[in-house]
Amino acid sequence: MAGTNPDRGKTVSTVLGRRLGSELLRMRLRCNLGQAAAAKALTASATKVAKMERGLVPMRDPDIRALCHLYGEGDEDAVGRLLELAEADRDRRKAKGWWDHYTDLRSLVELVTLEDIATHIRSWEVAVLPGMLQTPDYARALAMGSGAWPDPEKIEPFVEARMARKARLLGEQPFELWVVLHEGVLRQLVGGRTVMKKQLRQVLDTARHPNVKVQVVPYSAGAHPTMGIAFSILSFAEAGALDVVHMDTASSGVWLEGDADAEHHGQLFGRLAQMGLSEHDSAALINGIIEEL
Repeated sequence: MAGTNPDRGKTVSTVLGRRLGSELLRMRLRCNLGQAAAAKALTASATKVAKMERGLVPMRDPDIRALCHLYGEGDEDAVGRLLELAEADRDRRKAKGWWDHYTDLRSLVELVTLEDIATHIRSWEVAVLPGMLQTPDYARALAMGSGAWPDPEKIEPFVEARMARKARLLGEQPFELWVVLHEGVLRQLVGGRTVMKKQLRQVLDTARHPNVKVQVVPYSAGAHPTMGIAFSILSFAEAGALDVVHMDTASSGVWLEGDADAEHHGQLFGRLAQMGLSEHDSAALINGIIEEL
């Protein structure tokens, strides 16, 4: 009978670990150093360095500081952000964080962890409002409509978890949120007219905050580059840090982490924003839909 492996989960690649590893790899290549030089600085093997750069193992703060020193990274703020990322990755591997109180977020733990350290999020939605803008009634109606909860009472922890994700958006250190919505998102009667009126009013209220931007791509815009495909792009504070792209499927989330994918989706988002109405005209459209309801 196989026993329990105490290291299980520690030698798996995580989004956070891969992003941290890619930053260290970028710094090493910038200095034209090989893995052997990095290994010598750590008194370790080149295999360990390779695992670190691939995000396969949690990273110790002393190792990160040693590599930053080797690579000539003297900006303490930049080093500090890498240490924060490493800490978040270690917590992620131990499933610790504010999200740990919400078991229904476990499948989204990488997303909410990255949301918690992101500085900018760009989101394109074609079917539902992003979680950051949802009211409890809207989130509850989505959960009921999904059929994923045979016991309706178990929906409430999901709703609480969804609302907890919004805390940083309007907190003391908020990130920048730029949402582009297809008009169909606003007209889908999730939960009925009363729920949608309240939900659309909250979208308008949230969009008044200086760190939130909401645009609508109207039906009249016609065909667009991402018919039926929604995605979010998360950006971070470090100079040269890689953006990551998140997409939902029916069963799980998909991460696109390469330079080419990030650049491609950034260009797509830019085109969609150009097709969208201005913030003022988008608000006018939303107000018009509220009046119709």
